[in-house]
Amino acid sequence: MTDKKQLLLVEDDLYSSETLKFALEAKGHEVIIATNGKDALTLVREKHPQLIILDIMLPKMDGYHFCRLVKFDARFKHIPVIIVSSKIQEADMKLGLACGGNEYITKPYDINNLISLVERYLNSLN
Repeated sequence: MTDKKQLLLVEDDLYSSETLKFALEAKGHEVIIATNGKDALTLVREKHPQLIILDIMLPKMDGYHFCRLVKFDARFKHIPVIIVSSKIQEADMKLGLACGGNEYITKPYDINNLISLVERYLNSLN
């Protein structure tokens, strides 16, 4: 892989975001972080990332609303969204997928499995 893929990580927990950012950058990706839904939406519009990793419980705009805005916008609907959330009820998962999420992973998660999933989606974009 010669050119870096740019990923948007939307997570308000600093420890979680830094840990995942470090692991993804070790795989050669560029990771930009937003800590709330409003900033994340701005970054999507400015940066056009290749993939989004999204928490649901966020300040300013929750992940469901953010996902709907991204996935129902023709400019961005192609961007894969992997939801990573501590909301583990089946209704939450169904709502996340109905909002346009491509995957719904519950916390705590295995970081290696998440990175493998990210790689699979990025490889499918080529």
